[in-house]
Formats: sequence, C-alpha cells, structure tokens
Amino acid sequence: MWWLVLLALAAGPASAEPLRRSPEALRNNSGLALPRFQSLRAEKAHLRAGPGKHYPARATYVRPGLPVEVIAEWNVWRQVRDADGEVGWIDRALLSTDRHFLVTGTTRTLFARPDVAAPPVLRAEPGVVFRIVTCAELWCRVESGGRSGWILREQGFGTYPGEAVGN
Repeated sequence: MWWLVLLALAAGPASAEPLRRSPEALRNNSGLALPRFQSLRAEKAHLRAGPGKHYPARATYVRPGLPVEVIAEWNVWRQVRDADGEVGWIDRALLSTDRHFLVTGTTRTLFARPDVAAPPVLRAEPGVVFRIVTCAELWCRVESGGRSGWILREQGFGTYPGEAVGN
C-alpha cells in the first residue's frame, strides 16, 4: 500500500501543472506579479475551497479593505492567504488593488514621523485596518477616518519587508 502513496505524491504536482496552464486558467490572467497584496473590495466575500462558485465557502469576510495576499490565479479566481494563514479562492471582482494594513499582535502606537522617538499620534488595537499612504524601509504611513500616522511595518499584515508602496 505504501507504493500507492508514493505514486499519488509523484503524480500530484505533475498532473496539476497542465490544468494551471490550460487556456481556461490563463484566460483572465492579470499579468501582475505573484505573490502580491490586495484588499477586499466587497462588503461580503466568500473564501472558497476551489476556483469556482460551486466550491464550498471555507470562510466569509464582511470587512472591505481587509488585506489579503494573492498567491495564484486561475481564470477570474484568485487564490489568497489572509493574516491568519487561511488559504482559499476569491473572485477577482471582490478584490481591489488598493493597499491596506491590518494591525496584528498587540495594541500599537502610531507616530508623527517614522521614528519611535517621535510624538505618538494614535494607538490602534489588533484588527484595525488602515489605508496605506506610503511604505519605505521599516515604516508605513497609514490613515483612517481622517487620522494618520507612521507604524512599523512588522506590526501588521499587508506589505512585504522592504517593499515600496505608494511611492
């Protein structure tokens, strides 16, 4: 029986590759780099087990602006990973290229300048979502509801280390 497992493992990735490169899979390819961050556009978005509405919903998001990492594309479907590591598929129409930042960990301080010695301007609880204005090196300038400040990019989800955003 162990040979069946080995055979299945050997056949898995090779047999899936032609499906990813099929004309249907590539039909609505965005041409954008993978992986990349985007955010939810819709008031309600189902994270599905596969690329299609016939696949069951694994989770439902009800938070526009929530950042997700797009890790694959299949026709109009985007495979995404959320801040908790949950992976599934979302229709591209429910996503936006607008960049957002999700505060993670503990309560975080936002500063007037990208410097921990700068005056604090705001404190944000985990789960707060900000629109990213710009990111460079270790810091991101974010805003929400007319308030803005600088936060260390390692204190949230929505950017890659060292990635320039909004520049």
